[in-house]
Amino acid sequence: MSRSSAGQTLADATASQSDGFIYASVSEALQSSEVDVLVDHTSASAVRENVWAAVRAGVHVVIGSSGLTAGDYAELDHLARDKGVGVVAAGNFSIMAAILQRAAALAAEHLNHWEILDYASADKPDVPSGTSRELAETLAKVDTPDSAVPLSQLGGPVEARGAEVAGTRIHSVRLPSFLVTTEIIFGGVGERLIMRHDPGESPNPYVGGTLLAIRKAAEVPGVRRGLDSLLFGGRT
Repeated sequence: MSRSSAGQTLADATASQSDGFIYASVSEALQSSEVDVLVDHTSASAVRENVWAAVRAGVHVVIGSSGLTAGDYAELDHLARDKGVGVVAAGNFSIMAAILQRAAALAAEHLNHWEILDYASADKPDVPSGTSRELAETLAKVDTPDSAVPLSQLGGPVEARGAEVAGTRIHSVRLPSFLVTTEIIFGGVGERLIMRHDPGESPNPYVGGTLLAIRKAAEVPGVRRGLDSLLFGGRT
């Protein structure tokens, strides 16, 4: 995207076939036009190639695609700092989802047991979702939950306990009617605290957060994770 004092302008798009201002690849688009910020909402299989190409070209990036690991982000942060490029990556660009993430981090400062439920559409190929992975990695900066029964002592398939991401168990549900719903359950003796973000089918919840990320992407070299880092500061 190209930016101006009046707002943002879509400069290029990519597709499998080139037609006018639609290019076959990100590299081709960046060579053909002047671009300030690349916004990637593609897929787990395409995001790495797209983002690395943009950063190497000196273009700031907003990442909304899932599929990159903590190790990928560490590598990307090093490259972005070396190029003087800003990257904003969020598993979810909804303001409400960002508030859930911040509230969960505050709860984790005082509670010792939690797990994440990750709901998405039946045809979503990657697990867990970027939203749930980002939430788990955020909580790891605060603490890791206690486990009453170690995995080595479980009876039955260990997979039934979900996947461990940054110390937190995540259970991915893939069914029709879901988009990307994220739920975190904190358990205590005789009580539970449940936080859940449940979006509808409209893309409207993600517009404001995406525009905020575009406006702020160039402010700080390196990778900033989570929309909450832009709303509240203090975390990369």
